[in-house]
Amino acid sequence: MAEKVLMKGNEALAESALRAGCKFFFGYPITPQTELAAYMAKRMPKEGGTYLQAESEVAAINMVYGAAGAGARVMTSSSSPGISLKSEGVSYIAGADLPCLIINIERGGPGLGSIQPSQSDYWQATRALGHGDFQMIVYAPATVQEMADLAYKAFDVADEYRMPVMILGDGMLGQMMEPVELPEPRTELPAKPWAATGHGNSRDKNVINSLYLVAEECERMNIERFERYEVVKANESMCEEVDCDDADIVVVAFGACARIARTAVKEARAEGIKAGLFRPITLWPFPKDQLAATKQHAKAYLSVEMNMGQMIEDVQLVVQGSAPVEFFGRTGGVIPTPGEVLDRIRQINQHVNG
Repeated sequence: MAEKVLMKGNEALAESALRAGCKFFFGYPITPQTELAAYMAKRMPKEGGTYLQAESEVAAINMVYGAAGAGARVMTSSSSPGISLKSEGVSYIAGADLPCLIINIERGGPGLGSIQPSQSDYWQATRALGHGDFQMIVYAPATVQEMADLAYKAFDVADEYRMPVMILGDGMLGQMMEPVELPEPRTELPAKPWAATGHGNSRDKNVINSLYLVAEECERMNIERFERYEVVKANESMCEEVDCDDADIVVVAFGACARIARTAVKEARAEGIKAGLFRPITLWPFPKDQLAATKQHAKAYLSVEMNMGQMIEDVQLVVQGSAPVEFFGRTGGVIPTPGEVLDRIRQINQHVNG
């Protein structure tokens, strides 16, 4: 068994990215993800890479665009308001079909909000991180180990589909410490024949661009991109199910909230309530087919989130009225307790089972 190291979530993301072959980090400090950037500032030069604190979030994401266009494994990280500032650049990256990793360690909002944990950027990540027709793969880790694993995986997936990937965490996961088994460093990376790297007249020149002056050409590229997204939906959706096989009440939660919901579900089972936990690991593509399978027996669903209700819409789209979908959430940086979630499970159980 490989040795485990005690690490903060932010640090595990950084170290795993380095081991995945990331050679460039461009960012700007913001709580609660600053440890990630600080870790990269210390480690990146020792790994033969480049760390640069940009003058702004806008500058950082455009630096990511440049490095990705040259075929490098590159990443940036920020927290909620900083991600908003990067949104235009993310759209350009998606429009140019470039792979990169974007990390959002969420804080309370809107506006400057609070520096405490939140999950209120779900809509932004899965629906509208930038203008135009595009999507990103969005991972939602629930442990520090999973943060490391998904950061490592994200670069491979981004390269395979030539699209940006986001890890959507929160301040609680970023700041907590847990034992982590780190992946082995990459020794070989995939070739990128499409990259703008210089060619010495050995091939046709590559152009990295997201501008199409002819409407039909822009439409053609969008259609091709969305055909690729269908392949992503078929192959890349991930989830975890706990006691869902016979659950009357399916609790749906992601990230840090799933840790809290897991405890509540365990306590509900101890009381004889048939509750289960469904945890999406990919928020996009949302694991629709896996959740839909629970409709055969579920009498009710409960979406637990650290926001005012965002993922619940995806749950409702899957359930399609076959059972009631309830919501419990805390917002602004307030973390729900297992007891609060258990109380809501009890109320729903009383309603559906009498």
